[in-house]
Amino acid sequence: MRPECARPEPGSPGVDATGLVVLVAALVVSALAAWWLRTRNGAVRPGTEEGAVPEGGTSTAVLQELGARPQDADLTVVQFSTAFCGPCRATRARLQQLQATRPGLAYLHVDAESHLDAVRALDVRRTPTLFYLDRSGALIGRSSGAPRPDELTALVDAHTGVQS
Repeated sequence: MRPECARPEPGSPGVDATGLVVLVAALVVSALAAWWLRTRNGAVRPGTEEGAVPEGGTSTAVLQELGARPQDADLTVVQFSTAFCGPCRATRARLQQLQATRPGLAYLHVDAESHLDAVRALDVRRTPTLFYLDRSGALIGRSSGAPRPDELTALVDAHTGVQS
């Protein structure tokens, strides 16, 4: 029998203690990372949160160059998405459904692949990424990943004055 295929002698440890500690540590770190990513996925971050949006009001100017007209609605949602993104299609459908029933909501879809300069300027790192603008053009929030339908509806209702 080859030595690498040999079974351990009876009474000898089958698993090294260091290997077991490393395995448990890796599992704990993986679980914490998964939990953290799940809590941030689709969560709306306030526009004033550090790192949420680029500095200096450049985000509003970039969004307006893409066709956003926040002065025309109580809430304007700008969605960056890509053609192959499944959650982008679901988010787009939900926003279009909300727009049909909430006259104070404006929705703008932006193909991220066709607007790479804007993607870089706004620090869009994944799709869908949504930007929320109030009537004055101020950025009130941003979310990355598919927002939960109930949270999206609550946000829209809070800014358009509609009760669902």
